[in-house]
Amino acid sequence: MTKSRLATECRCLLYLCLAVAYCTPVFQHATAAEQRPSSDRPNILWITSEDNGVSWVGCYGGTNAKTPAIDQLAKEGFRYLHCFDNAAVCAPTRSCWITGMYGISNGTQPMRSRNMIPHDKISYYPDLLKKAGYHTSNPGKTDYNIGGRDDKECWDYKGGKKMSQYGWRYREKGQPFFAVVNIGDSHESRAHGAGGTLRNDPQKMKLFSYHPDLPAIRRNYAKYADAVENMDTKVQATIDALKKDGLYDDTIIVYNSDHGGVMARSKRFLYSSGVHCPLIVRIPQKYKHLYPADKPGDTVSRIVSFIDMPKTWLSLAGANIPDTYQGTIFLGPGTETAPRYHLGFRERADERLDHVRLMRDARFAYHKNYMPYAPAGQHLAYLWKAPLTPAWEKHHRDGKTTAITGRFFEPRVSEEFYDNATDFDNVNNLINDPTHQDKIAELKAALRKQQLQLRDSGLLPEKMRERRAASNGITIYEMVRNDNLYPLEKYLDAADLALARDPKNLEVLTAWMSHDDEGMRWWGVVGLHLLADQGKKAQPTLRAALNDDTDEVKIMAAWTLVNLGDAKPALAALDSMLFREQTPDTNTTMLHNVLDWMGEPALPLVKKYIDRGGNRQGKYGIGILGRIAQLNGW
Repeated sequence: MTKSRLATECRCLLYLCLAVAYCTPVFQHATAAEQRPSSDRPNILWITSEDNGVSWVGCYGGTNAKTPAIDQLAKEGFRYLHCFDNAAVCAPTRSCWITGMYGISNGTQPMRSRNMIPHDKISYYPDLLKKAGYHTSNPGKTDYNIGGRDDKECWDYKGGKKMSQYGWRYREKGQPFFAVVNIGDSHESRAHGAGGTLRNDPQKMKLFSYHPDLPAIRRNYAKYADAVENMDTKVQATIDALKKDGLYDDTIIVYNSDHGGVMARSKRFLYSSGVHCPLIVRIPQKYKHLYPADKPGDTVSRIVSFIDMPKTWLSLAGANIPDTYQGTIFLGPGTETAPRYHLGFRERADERLDHVRLMRDARFAYHKNYMPYAPAGQHLAYLWKAPLTPAWEKHHRDGKTTAITGRFFEPRVSEEFYDNATDFDNVNNLINDPTHQDKIAELKAALRKQQLQLRDSGLLPEKMRERRAASNGITIYEMVRNDNLYPLEKYLDAADLALARDPKNLEVLTAWMSHDDEGMRWWGVVGLHLLADQGKKAQPTLRAALNDDTDEVKIMAAWTLVNLGDAKPALAALDSMLFREQTPDTNTTMLHNVLDWMGEPALPLVKKYIDRGGNRQGKYGIGILGRIAQLNGW
């Protein structure tokens, strides 16, 4: 039996065992409020819209779309000024919401990964609300990105054909409810396609400064503005339904988007347009003791991370809150001290690899790019369905972009730092500005501290950590909490040294290439790659790494050798990987990404692959190698 097959069978057995165990959650502590009578406990209606950040909402200063329903809700409620998503894309975000845990802490951060978690240790918040006597409903989107349990199973009312989206209507008489109404009218897909009649005028659209002023881009903005206005209409319809049912004065209404978006460089990215989200909470007069500020219409300046929401909902309902919940209660009698910082994370989105961490406060943001060799604007099939993105890319390929509008398509630096008070678009990187070095050091230290506390699982490449967990018969969540299997502090140090691009580290990086731990070899080869020509003395070591038993190390070593002018053995190694039999445990995605990043030297391999009938398509459209073939007319 091969190692790959053994690992797969171990993983399947593990998933089966854990799936049986999910129904026995472990509670670490309870709140006395759970015993309150139903009449003292508020109903909670959570309205979520998809993909629109603060720039698309009128009461936050947005001018492109008109959002009268949300604006009125802000007048009657409390508008939070500093609410941030943790993941900038839907499935990893919703994983945080359902578990109350950061995706990087339990291994659910890559898009559409559906990795297993120990369901006997990690409780979904609707289960806890039900135990507290609440009726729970979510007839719309779930997308929790977690294996071993059906997403809908945790809800009382799950919806169905010809049934109402207003789940509170299916509760027992007098039962308090927690209802989710998810509105998809502002989803990214509504910006796809060039056709259709527009209500909004493209010429009146305010563009982000990183987008060139092109007709296709203006039209796409206007098309999406129409979609946001459709979403706002659905917000009003939901509120009207609550009023019609006589529940408006008994229900806390929460509105927020599920992340930023939707024009390219927002959704999926940790810049402000991708993570800064509207959050409005309306609290009825009968619950005025829960007001977070003096009176309705006020703003609230405390930082709220999405990870805070499930813990807050449990607190408001008087439910048990397990110690696994990692957020901070931001509303109600259990309100906790506001966090100083917000942590964000980005890894694989569909077919494209990346690895970024964000640590920010209300004003300043520090970004750490663990894969700076990958441009932010690499082709992603779903993102390219919106007319804006190919128009922007063509403008760049034609050599017409500026330093600001073209940066999206270029490799990145290792670190970025932005002042969001003066630069919401995050185009002026101040990482080397002497006046900000103290703040940068503060945020870097805060990031490392939180990575250690959360046991950030991203310090190994995705497939590497999957293999390691499976070979030990445990989940990623459990693996990263074992220092013998996952020496996180050592990996953080290694990554810092690799990202420094300092030729003084050449000897250390070269030595790591012989390390017993494939994770250390990974950071060694990343460091050598980033040294570029300054790492030429490591060429013999890189050649030897073409025989490494770890795909990730071999692939990066080959790319580095190509860049150093030693292409023949490197391309031969990549060729053998490209045409070998693929299994779920191999690194096809990483290989295809690197071939694309490599550029012209990889073209003969890609053409050979296409000529032999290699797959051109991916899940959401043309695949990475198919795209290369398309650009070259093959």
